[in-house]
Amino acid sequence: MTRPDRKGVEDARSQLPALLVEAERGHSTIITRHGRSIAAIVPVERAAGRQKSLLGLAGSGKGLWGKSSPRTLRRLRQEWDR
Repeated sequence: MTRPDRKGVEDARSQLPALLVEAERGHSTIITRHGRSIAAIVPVERAAGRQKSLLGLAGSGKGLWGKSSPRTLRRLRQEWDR
């Protein structure tokens, strides 16, 4: 695998169509701002392979909102309306 190209934000913006064509061909590009990496344009196959399943989190928030989640959410919404 080759090392990804690095492009500044302005260069990436002006070259976006070409960067997308390169991604279709399997090439990645790192987008930088002031020398710091902030985003990546990668082929979908590589990005999809890194996504973790959320099934392990199912039910992990049970009880997080108290015994009556609708009541808690209503109270929180009213708090924002003040």
